[in-house]
Amino acid sequence: MLIKMIPELGHFALIIALLMAVVQTIMPLAGATTRRPLWMAYGHPMAVGQFLFIALAYLCLTTSYAVDDFSVANVANNSNSLLPWYYKLSAVWGNHEGSVLLWSLMLAGWGYAASRFSAGLPRDMIARVQGIMGFISVGFLLFILLTSNPFARLLPNVPHDGADLNPLLQDVGLIVHPPMLYMGYVGFSVVFAFAIAALLGGRLDAAWTRWARPWTNIAWAFLTVGIALGSWWAYYELGWGGWWFWDPVENASLLPWLTGTALIHSLAVTEKRGSFKSWTVLLAIFTFSLSLMGTFLVRSGVLTSVHAFANDPSRGLFILVLLAITVTLSLGIFALRAPRVSHHVSFSWLSRDALLLVNNILLVIMTVTILLGTLYPLILDSLGLGKISVGPPYFNALFVPLTVIMCIFMGLGPVARWKRMAPREVIGKLWLAGGAALTLGVVLPLIYRGEWNLWASLGIVAALWIVLPMMRDLVDKTRHGTTRLAGLRKLSLAYWGMVLGHLGIAVTIVGVAVVSNYASERTVRMAPGTTVEIAGYRFTMNELVSRRGANFIADTAVLDVHNIDSGRHFQMRPEKRFYLATGMPMTQVALRPGLLRDLYVAMGEDLKDGSWAMRIQYKPFVRWLWLGGLLMALGGVLAIIDKRYRRTQAAGHAQPASRQHIEAQEVTP
Repeated sequence: MLIKMIPELGHFALIIALLMAVVQTIMPLAGATTRRPLWMAYGHPMAVGQFLFIALAYLCLTTSYAVDDFSVANVANNSNSLLPWYYKLSAVWGNHEGSVLLWSLMLAGWGYAASRFSAGLPRDMIARVQGIMGFISVGFLLFILLTSNPFARLLPNVPHDGADLNPLLQDVGLIVHPPMLYMGYVGFSVVFAFAIAALLGGRLDAAWTRWARPWTNIAWAFLTVGIALGSWWAYYELGWGGWWFWDPVENASLLPWLTGTALIHSLAVTEKRGSFKSWTVLLAIFTFSLSLMGTFLVRSGVLTSVHAFANDPSRGLFILVLLAITVTLSLGIFALRAPRVSHHVSFSWLSRDALLLVNNILLVIMTVTILLGTLYPLILDSLGLGKISVGPPYFNALFVPLTVIMCIFMGLGPVARWKRMAPREVIGKLWLAGGAALTLGVVLPLIYRGEWNLWASLGIVAALWIVLPMMRDLVDKTRHGTTRLAGLRKLSLAYWGMVLGHLGIAVTIVGVAVVSNYASERTVRMAPGTTVEIAGYRFTMNELVSRRGANFIADTAVLDVHNIDSGRHFQMRPEKRFYLATGMPMTQVALRPGLLRDLYVAMGEDLKDGSWAMRIQYKPFVRWLWLGGLLMALGGVLAIIDKRYRRTQAAGHAQPASRQHIEAQEVTP
């Protein structure tokens, strides 16, 4: 009997969480305005209670999946009794209703964490942060309860079995990618809350940026890993070997990543120099707003994508209203408060301040470019002006040159000083790095493949231009220690975070440049005994076998692969699966991964004469794309655990750092 009541328990828990979120919104904000400590004290227990009740609701939905309760519409539409248990657990968020519940759970978790780990901040500041987080939770909990109830029943007509999870989602990618991506999206809500709280409290100083920087870095790190995992998942799951498609839903995750990257740098300048205050707040507002916009695109039904939850437009309208309210209120607060608390800080055109400003402007231009390319077709369609498609040619033609320009300024940043620097000093520090980058960028492609490619060479030059000045900066920073090792130990974790973050960008650029220009591909007809050669590898189909999985049957091609140069042999086994519940065919690619190359084989169609269409690809340096993403995320994590930010939480009323302290702790963001 108790098992049968679990969905109702989950629904009731969501209602209680909504009531707590309302209290969390009203009482702390009212208490901060009227300076009533008792009212402000409501924030923390409401944040804890809201998190616990949403966690209970999520546990109830997960239990319904685990016990195959097909009286719950969400379970019946997205699971099946044959589905392996680990896919049942991930199927909870493999649909619209469950994914929004996971989003709300993470939002409540971030709100609890912000309340728990900010105890040393001024009471009115954290009360405002709690109130704003509560306001966002109210919006999403209303969205769930009014339009997207995951506990809706199919009574009395309960199906005997479920419709099954989309075969595209029956993969480890569903287990790891959405939670990471959502953690990044939702994490920016904390930064948004800090920015609005700082505006309301008139506290746009170095202190609030030190409070906000760790939250920004961890959200950005999660989003970076989420995007990298999504690219990796699409690469091997969709069967054609692409790693980025400029799909509208992919763009939706890239947009807040770009503005979040600009925000990280802007926060650093505001903390160290007291400048860019208004710019920093606007970036915080826009980053979270773009996260909400991504939610709208995925769940509104306004676009068709392999990534999208194509639902009824009423749900999209609700999110659009929530987005409009959030943007309007936050920009209104900014317009009223920012002029009173901001002031101008001068700096030279050749300084770290100026270089970071230029990089931030370039990141915003990239964001606007992608935003226009993503939304323009939707706007034309909604106005009845026709249907158009904006694809890779548009995005590549604009995004690639902007990335190259940004790399130029990234190379200058590590060696530049705050406020001003003489041109002669910059040239003296960078001429060797510039010459080495140009020389190696021309020579390395020739050594690698014996043929020169302009775009690959340009990518390598850009990557080396990022890395070599950082190496020069490391030499300069460790020159005055008793030993180089002692000098390295004195460098802060935030500095090493910057190094890893920029190194990750360089590694990703190398991966993009090489795989885009040196990849090889052949689509061939293969039957047992057929042999194909590509990029120094000989592929021979030995046999075709059939096998039965938990909820599918599969045709498997057994390929013997011979490396012509080294003489090594190994097997690859691509599959064509047929899922029993849905009758849907799926390609399961065979991968032979490596640091310097991937071999990639995908089965196409059965050609009915004992042969199959096969796509065989040689993908050089493709793993560097995701290795770069992991390095960037690790850099963000290192910056978070810097001891300066641990001290910040214990000293909520910290004042702006002195100039001497800034010079001693100088860190490039």
